[in-house]
Amino acid sequence: MIKAMILSAGYGKRLNPLTLERPKPLLEIGNETLLSNTIKFLEKYGVKEIVINVHFLADQIIDYLNKKSFKVKIKIIKEEGKILDTGGGVLNAIKNFQNDPFLIINPDTLWNENYHQELKLVEEKITKEKNCKCVMLVVNKEKSFDKNFKGDFNMTNDLIAKNEEKKYQYIYTGMQIINPKVFADYKNKVFSMNDIWNNLIAEKKLFGVQSKNKFYHISTLNIYENLKKNF
Repeated sequence: MIKAMILSAGYGKRLNPLTLERPKPLLEIGNETLLSNTIKFLEKYGVKEIVINVHFLADQIIDYLNKKSFKVKIKIIKEEGKILDTGGGVLNAIKNFQNDPFLIINPDTLWNENYHQELKLVEEKITKEKNCKCVMLVVNKEKSFDKNFKGDFNMTNDLIAKNEEKKYQYIYTGMQIINPKVFADYKNKVFSMNDIWNNLIAEKKLFGVQSKNKFYHISTLNIYENLKKNF
């Protein structure tokens, strides 16, 4: 079964002042934190090992995980000193995934069991598509609860594209499966996943699976407050 990494190192600045004293993954919707919801989503899918990177208010997340009793094996990687950004955070943890493709997931999407079938499609895609180095789950921006998203990508025949002359129709949901080999040439410690994606787009090696689910993403303080009322 595939291994997973949950990105939990960020500052969550768009949710200030809530995230000045509490890391974004520990914000609550209903009876779950964003982090526990994501972990349980992965557990139910069958993931056995999860790596979680932490930096901002790291000790709060570490203490929280130590007090909880999750079924899955969890390894925490603390980014000391400077935050490594999304790509650098993954590269810093890459040794935990050997040479096998692994799942990277953001905890600020409200994942539920309806996504399990779509995760399976993402997993199948990276296995069957010869030129594929990464598959991301995207959603048409019309399905987003937050209507302020301008979109991240376009997609044609499952191939992700980025053309600034066109309007972007699809939003990245926060779920991708990636081949660790794509990080082999990176010498910088701090960089964004966008650098990886842009290279893969140029090589026509970044593929997408379209989600059919309504997209609930904790993007801003206003969206968070509205979602708390809805759930």
